[in-house]
Amino acid sequence: MPRKPPPSVPDSQYATAAGVTPPPLPYNGRPFPLRRPMAGPHDAPLQALFLPFAQGALPWPEGPVLFLRARDGFPLREQASPQTLTCEQSFRPFAEALERNGWNVREESEIEADSTRYALVLVLPPRQREEARALFARAVALTAPGGRVVACQSNNEGARSGEADLRQLTGLAGSLTKYHCRTYWSAPLPADTDAALQARWAALDAPRKILDGRFVSRPGVFAWDRIDPASALLVEHLPTTLAGHGADLGAGFGYLSAEVLARCPKVTALDLYEAEARALTLARRNLQDIAHPAQLHYHWRDVTAGLVAQYDFIVSNPPFHTPSRADRPDIGQRFIAVAAQALRPGGQLILVANRHLPYEQVLNDSFGQVRVAAERDGFKLIAAIRGRGARP
Repeated sequence: MPRKPPPSVPDSQYATAAGVTPPPLPYNGRPFPLRRPMAGPHDAPLQALFLPFAQGALPWPEGPVLFLRARDGFPLREQASPQTLTCEQSFRPFAEALERNGWNVREESEIEADSTRYALVLVLPPRQREEARALFARAVALTAPGGRVVACQSNNEGARSGEADLRQLTGLAGSLTKYHCRTYWSAPLPADTDAALQARWAALDAPRKILDGRFVSRPGVFAWDRIDPASALLVEHLPTTLAGHGADLGAGFGYLSAEVLARCPKVTALDLYEAEARALTLARRNLQDIAHPAQLHYHWRDVTAGLVAQYDFIVSNPPFHTPSRADRPDIGQRFIAVAAQALRPGGQLILVANRHLPYEQVLNDSFGQVRVAAERDGFKLIAAIRGRGARP
């Protein structure tokens, strides 16, 4: 699925984890271009988030600190200590980057089960407002008496709305603007916290039934309450003859996988790859009751880093946008190259994409046969078969 990427981050981070460039995947003996390094653009919201502490407007606390939707970077390393900081991050490349640099990354369920309350809760809120409000409610609930919530967003990712929401929930003690971002913080809690409002907001991104109850989804997941037209086009032309071991790259909440299982009785196993843990949890829930003998495997994984098995077929609706809404065709190109590497000779890729995206060269270089199976509403459906003489 061409999903919404995480909130404002340097464009290069979406396809690269922790600044570590993976080895190129060869196709037809030629190296696929390496993913762009992450060292260049700075993470403006992350840098602005720590300005109140760097400038002396706020003291850094002695007690434990929690960072929700955490991202690694120099401002974090300069200010915080791994001994006192706990990070939560559901997007796999960012979680891996944090772990590789020594930060303690915990899942939401682990943090909720722990009785720890934090002297400071840092938040990089998402753009989706219901999801962001639920995150603010969690932040307040996890803050110790006398502690603060500090948040930052870029101006084009909902900063004014986020500031207004935290003001409504807790009252504000201060704010600043820098790097086209807005950083804002509460007074020491409980301050003016509205408990009833906090309870309502905490439920805003709870999983719920969508599409007449066929699926469960939640705000913040790509196309969370609908079937996007690109995926609908792929399903309309999905071959019912697909068989053997397949994969869904960028599976989202599981729509394409559910349709594969519903339409393709000869599938024996299906692997779902998804970088966003919140979406993968939904996919597991959405597929668990489907009556199909196929073995299902769920991978919280960055597809651009490679796959874990060889496949007879792959379906994909890959992401192609940066957080700044600019096109990043190299993300989809990387999906294609990774798919070619993971397909067995004679295996096929069925991929849907925006019509303008330049995928033809990598498709032609990676596959023995390539055709446009359908076009509609600005989308193109590609069917590609890996040559039988290709190297695994």
